[in-house]
Amino acid sequence: MRYALWLISLLLAGILIAACQSPKAPVIFEEKMMVMGTVVSVTIAGEEDKLSNKAFHDLLTDFKYMQAAWNPWKKGSLARVNQLLPMGPAFTIGPGIKDILERSRILAQKSDGLFNPAIGKLVKLWGFHQDEMPEGPPPSDAQIQKLLTSGLTLDALTVEGLSLVSRNPDITLDFGGFAKGYAVDKAIEHLQRLGIKNAIVNAGGDLRAIGSKGDKPWVIGIRNPRTEGIIASLRIKGDESVFTSGDYERFYDYKGNRYHHILDPRTGYPANETRSVTVVHGDAATADAAATALFVAGPKRWEEIAKKMAVSEVMLIDKAGKILISAALNARITFLDRKNLDITVSRLVHE
Repeated sequence: MRYALWLISLLLAGILIAACQSPKAPVIFEEKMMVMGTVVSVTIAGEEDKLSNKAFHDLLTDFKYMQAAWNPWKKGSLARVNQLLPMGPAFTIGPGIKDILERSRILAQKSDGLFNPAIGKLVKLWGFHQDEMPEGPPPSDAQIQKLLTSGLTLDALTVEGLSLVSRNPDITLDFGGFAKGYAVDKAIEHLQRLGIKNAIVNAGGDLRAIGSKGDKPWVIGIRNPRTEGIIASLRIKGDESVFTSGDYERFYDYKGNRYHHILDPRTGYPANETRSVTVVHGDAATADAAATALFVAGPKRWEEIAKKMAVSEVMLIDKAGKILISAALNARITFLDRKNLDITVSRLVHE
C-alpha cells in the first residue's frame, strides 16, 4: 500500500514537472503604422520588447523614406525622375530608384507586359493617382488610345550605370503594382539582420511571414472579394508571401458601371474578367507583381503568365465568382464553405 502511494505521488510529480516544462505561448509584439496609403502592421513572436520596439521604429523610418521616395506624384526621388523623363537628355538617378526600376523591368518582361510600371500617365488620366476616388465620367477613348499608341513600356527606357534616358515623353513611372511587395521584402530582410526569426509584416492585407507563432504556424486569412470577411485561410510554411489584387480595393461607380484601378496596359481600361487574384510565393515583390499581372491576364491566360513568372500557388476568382486554383495551393488552403463554391483545380506547374 505504502509503495502504491509512493508510486502515485511520483507519477503526479512527473506530471507537474512536465506541465511546468511544456512550451509557453510566445510573447507577441504588434504595432501599426499608417504609411504608403495603407495600414502596415508588424507582428513579432518570441523576442524581448526592447528588440521588437527597435525593429518597429527602424521599419517605421524605412517605410516613411520609401513612401516619400517612391511616390510618383509628390515631391521625392521618383517624382523627380518623372519630371525629367519627358525632357529628353539623360540624367542621373539614385541607386534606390535604379534597383526598383531594374527589378520591375525583369518582372514586366516575365509577365508579357501585363505588369507595367510605365503606365503612370494612364493611371493619372483615370484619376487613380490621387488619394480621393475620381468622380464624373471616365476618360474618353480618344484620350486613352493616344497614350497607348505612343508605346508605354519600360523598353523605352535605357539605364547605363546611374544614367537614365527615355525615348518616349509619355512615360511616367508608377511602381504601385509591386512597391508594397518590394517594401515588405526590405522590411523582412531588416528584421532578419536583427536576428528576428518569427514575424509578419502586413501591408493592408498583403504580407510576408517568417518562422512561426511559437509551436504553431502563422495562419493567414484571404479576403472574400464580394462580402465582408474571408473566403479561406492558409497556414504559412516558414517564409512565404501572400498578396492579393482585387477590384474592390480602389474603384468608383459612374452611371451603373464600376471602374477600378487595375488597368489593362493593352486596352487602357480596367481589366474586367477578374474579381481577385491571390499569389503565394517566397518573394513579396514577385507575389505582388504577379497578382497584378494575373488579374489582368484573367481566366484565359492566368496559367500561361503564372508559368512565365514562376509562380505555382495561385487562386483567381473570375467576374462570375468561379474559383480557379492551382493544385499546389488547393492542397493547402482551407475554404470556409468549399461545398458551396464553384472551384476548378488547375494542374499549373513551372520549371
